[in-house]
Amino acid sequence: MSESQIYPYKVLFVEDEELLRKNYTSYLKMLFSEVYEAKDGEEALFLYKEKKPDILIVDIHIPKINGLELLEIIRKEDISTKAIVFTAHINTEFLLKATSLKLVKYLKKPVSRKDLKNALFLAINEISNYEIVPIATINLEEGYSWNVQLKELKKFNKSIDLTNKERLFLDLLFSHRNKVFSYNEIFYHVWEDYNEEGSFNGLKNLIRRLRKKLPKDLIQNIFNEGYKIKI
Repeated sequence: MSESQIYPYKVLFVEDEELLRKNYTSYLKMLFSEVYEAKDGEEALFLYKEKKPDILIVDIHIPKINGLELLEIIRKEDISTKAIVFTAHINTEFLLKATSLKLVKYLKKPVSRKDLKNALFLAINEISNYEIVPIATINLEEGYSWNVQLKELKKFNKSIDLTNKERLFLDLLFSHRNKVFSYNEIFYHVWEDYNEEGSFNGLKNLIRRLRKKLPKDLIQNIFNEGYKIKI
């Protein structure tokens, strides 16, 4: 990501601290063709609907509608817009919530320009290389299909029983075609009582069960990285 290049994307920056917001907005205008700013969640939601940004940068602790609630509202209809979150505190509850919101990155404050630039590079990379799935139904091989909204797996229109963890795992993988989801992303999305050793064993068992319910080779393991859906 070059600071001499202007990227043709719209960015919405949401931060209630005025000086911080102005500083970051000035920096973002050096990188992107259109940059908008909001001081609270209500203003951010209005600008999101009006401007349709490609990338959201949202502080968690903002007035009126906090950052996580704002993203929850947006994610009900939109899984394509990239989201980067600023937060003063990171804990397990936050990580569980953050993973379900399909963030590009969460950054602990204070955030340096270098860290922000790296996160923006990830967002641009996803926009450029990954096909997001906004459609209601994904048709698969062998008569299988996945309903994105209902989180339902079918074969020749007959529903296939899934456990809650199987459903959460498929929901994550189907949200981004060809993206490799890391083990940590999967653990935090699927297991509420996350511990590394138990979750690795649980993940292996979950995938072994799921492969019996899915087309052959649909779930792919990328060595030392994680898992992806092959479509």
